[in-house]
This record gives sequence, C-alpha cells and structure tokens, in this order.
Amino acid sequence: MLGGVLKKVLLVLLVVVVFQNWGKIERLFNPSQVVPQQTQASARVVLYSTEWCGYCKQTRRFLDSKGIPYREFDIDKDAQARKAYEALGGGGIPFVDVNGTLIRDYNPEAIMAALK
Repeated sequence: MLGGVLKKVLLVLLVVVVFQNWGKIERLFNPSQVVPQQTQASARVVLYSTEWCGYCKQTRRFLDSKGIPYREFDIDKDAQARKAYEALGGGGIPFVDVNGTLIRDYNPEAIMAALK
C-alpha cells in the first residue's frame, strides 16, 4: 500500500516538473519554432516578475520555448529591481522590456514583434 502512495506522489512530482519546464522540453522536440540566432544575439530582453505570478511563469515558458535569452528580476525579492521596474512605469507583472519596448502582461505577439 505504501508503494502505491509513493508511486502516486512521484507521478505528481514528475507532472509538476514537466509542466514547469515545458518550454525547454518543447524546444528540444520542435527546434523550428526557435527565434533566429541573429535576432537572439541582438535582443536585450529583461523580465520583471515575481515567483508567485502565473502569467510570469507563462512568459518564462514562452521565452524558453522560443530560445530567447533574457534576464529576470524578481521585484518581490530584489529592491534594486523593484526601483528599476517602478522607474519604467511598472503597472503590473509580468513586465517585459524588449530592446526598450515595454510590454505589460503576458503578450507573446508583442514580444515577437519587438524582437524584429
């Protein structure tokens, strides 16, 4: 009986890990969806987020799935990041700065447009 419970717990943990890393897994199996290397090299993407934000997680997964390099700052844990976020106008999370184009909320289309 204990073995059955352990198997269920391990299955749930596996599902959680796969869900959290879906963007990286998807990129392995579908490399054609990756942003061209030239765009990646010139892009400067900064993500202001929090650990608890669901849309922030979706934004991370999207950036990872497209192979877009980015720097992330947790505005709950980093006072300097919070100041930078507020200086840019803040107004909600996720907040993405793509080469100076400010994108509020989870918006993959706007991120891709700003990368071009």
